[in-house]
Amino acid sequence: MRALWCIGACGLLIGIGVVAAQQCMTGIRAKRLTVITDSQQRAKEIRAEQAEIVIDSIRLKAKRIVKLRLFNGRDLSGWKAYLADPNAKMEDVWRVENGILICKGTPLGYLYTEKDYKNYILRLEWRWAPGKQPGNSGVLLRVHGEHKIWPRSVEAQLMYMNAGDFWLIDGAPLETDPAFVDKNAPRHRIRKKNAEKPAPEWNQYEIIVYNDRIILRVNGETVNEGTGAEVVAGKIALQSEGGEIHFRNIELIVLED
Repeated sequence: MRALWCIGACGLLIGIGVVAAQQCMTGIRAKRLTVITDSQQRAKEIRAEQAEIVIDSIRLKAKRIVKLRLFNGRDLSGWKAYLADPNAKMEDVWRVENGILICKGTPLGYLYTEKDYKNYILRLEWRWAPGKQPGNSGVLLRVHGEHKIWPRSVEAQLMYMNAGDFWLIDGAPLETDPAFVDKNAPRHRIRKKNAEKPAPEWNQYEIIVYNDRIILRVNGETVNEGTGAEVVAGKIALQSEGGEIHFRNIELIVLED
């Protein structure tokens, strides 16, 4: 018999013989579950074999599911940067303070994962810098090919009060509801609703990338989705695009074939 496990927002587990977290965000059904902890006994990686994830009515199956933290809250381990200014360094644009990843917003560029990922659920929180003008940024999905401004990918938009839009970069395909295609810029696919909180409040993105399907959820609400995406492994990237933006709690659930 399979047990139902839930990964909570604080990274703990809910289940028989496991400490209960305050909030259950995702249900996982699995035959076997392994928790790998750090030196403070916090779950840094969770592995589930022959598993199924349920998010609302969405069911995602995988031979193995691995939950990990992409950002450790201390430094930029596991990340690299590409910047339009060849003389700029990663640390000129990105820094970590009090567990928060801060992007200055200039010059243009992006921070990207060292590893490639194909199918996954990405969760992160963002806010615009308190006391400063909100700007533009985005999360680039399945980045592949040449590093440049901007690389082939599907962008989950973070421009202020536009979170949940898609931008299709460098020919990346995605089929969405025709009624929400920007007639002036067809590669821009507008969200169906606005669920973003005003600056400088924290917001949460939940991005589901599964086979040819991509779903964008902002603060728990599905705001956009599409099919027909390229099914390739690629980087996950965070844009530096003209405004100071903060990130925290960047977590990934990898759905392995």
